[in-house]
Amino acid sequence: RRSPRPQSALEKVAAQEGLSLHQLSGKWFLVGMASRCSYLAEHSHQLEATMVTMTILDGQSLAISTFRKLDRMCWEIRQHYLPAQAPGCFLLKGHRKSSKVDVVVGEADPSSFIILYFQKGRSISVKLYGRTSLVSDTIVDKFEQRIRAVGLSEDVTYYFPTYGFCDSADEFHILD
Repeated sequence: RRSPRPQSALEKVAAQEGLSLHQLSGKWFLVGMASRCSYLAEHSHQLEATMVTMTILDGQSLAISTFRKLDRMCWEIRQHYLPAQAPGCFLLKGHRKSSKVDVVVGEADPSSFIILYFQKGRSISVKLYGRTSLVSDTIVDKFEQRIRAVGLSEDVTYYFPTYGFCDSADEFHILD
């Protein structure tokens, strides 16, 4: 007999109950992120203000447009989150089978903040978005409790600039 597979960090995360996807549509600002990503650790001094626009497609999937600067140019990165087995859970498919990302809406108050969990392979990251680029200390505390609950810590938590946002990109700076 094989021992049961260890639970992944994401399996311990409950999706927000009773969430209407339509409440998530609109603009969100990336406030903070916790991740063991080595690129993020090495380049944390270069973080750029990041804004996201969420659009609900067909009532169940999300079209996400991320706007951020790269080399002082505004870029738009478009992604499509497909509905997964449970409400509040999504799948972001990559070009290769190994590059799929599971996404869970962990907690949200659609008028002020949303906490999203992303898992690719065994690696998990948590992002805090706000309706404004500044959120209350209560929301930041909630975010920090959530990251500790999945085994991440303050030393892998990064907060993003609250100014210098892009909200559009020209046709030559769009990545699908």
